[in-house]
Amino acid sequence: MDSATNPENPSKRARWLARSRMLLPISFFVGGFIWDAMTIGKKVNLSDMAIFALYLLVAAFLMHQLAAPSSAMRRMGERLLRWAWLQKRVSNWPVQDWPYWILQFLFGSLLSALFILYFKSSSYGLAWVVTLILGILLVANEFMEGEYRRLSLCWSMFGLCTILWSNFAFPFLLGSVHAAWFYLSTLLGATVTYLLYQKAPQHAGRIWPVWVIAGLLMVAYRADMIPPVPLVKQAVVVAYDLEKSPEGYWMTVDKSPWWQFWRVNSDHFYLQPGQRLVCFSAVFAPQGLHTQLLHDWQQRVRGEWVSVSTPGFSLAGGRDSGYRGYTYKTNLTAGEWRVRIQTATRQTITVHPFTVSLGAPPNHKPRTRIRY
Repeated sequence: MDSATNPENPSKRARWLARSRMLLPISFFVGGFIWDAMTIGKKVNLSDMAIFALYLLVAAFLMHQLAAPSSAMRRMGERLLRWAWLQKRVSNWPVQDWPYWILQFLFGSLLSALFILYFKSSSYGLAWVVTLILGILLVANEFMEGEYRRLSLCWSMFGLCTILWSNFAFPFLLGSVHAAWFYLSTLLGATVTYLLYQKAPQHAGRIWPVWVIAGLLMVAYRADMIPPVPLVKQAVVVAYDLEKSPEGYWMTVDKSPWWQFWRVNSDHFYLQPGQRLVCFSAVFAPQGLHTQLLHDWQQRVRGEWVSVSTPGFSLAGGRDSGYRGYTYKTNLTAGEWRVRIQTATRQTITVHPFTVSLGAPPNHKPRTRIRY
């Protein structure tokens, strides 16, 4: 009996089709994530923002069509198959599934890029919570192909991606990371999603989860759980002294123990009376962005962090290695310390802890000079 007509012995083409449907999502996920990791780099370019906006526009068009009657959806699918080359290769794929696969790819690409951007901007404990949630959504997206037929999920994913894109876009357009722009961009992203929902035929799906997402993001920002994107920490060094030269900044530090092979300097300092410590930081900001950075020197007192002094300096964006600045403090007492690097509106970029002991260092604590 011919294998093409025997249900117990499927044809090679059918077997290839079944394998492809299982492997393609995984291939797209791995390939897209690697591509985003390589192309986005340490900073966000204006071209990246334009590409993400294009993804959102395509997703908005598809969602508008999906909310239409099924006959309109089928007509759109048939228009996609006008190319004979495409018809020959995908003739067995259900036409009605195409828009959902494309949406899954678009949202996966957006979540992948947003996860990388937030991962690069997150440099302290609370900020990792939002980054972890994005990572979970990124992985879960690869297993939600069937769930996209419930348009409520589509609206929620579109709203989240639009809000987070707006949070990045406003600092680029306005040259500021003021907290007001975060709240405004969050409301704008949710409003755009709501207006698209209102314009869609039949208002299929639920839109209220988008407002819940917007509210949770604003609460998280207020709690300092969201980093002030697109600022990215490049380096933070606490040192005994600092010297500026044409080659850069030279700093004197204690060498790290031999077993800490991944780092050069130690964060345990031995100070004499009146000796000072310097905190050097380099933070990337896009071209045209201007803001104020603060170094909040804090000491742990009876289990709580107490702010001792908060000197600051201006930051001008555009330098690939980050804008470099430093502050210093004298007469530090023994104990646990940290420098919290923040914007003028007290959004945390990173936290650098260190320990201070009084007196001469042990003989086995050699010092070295590093340059940034």
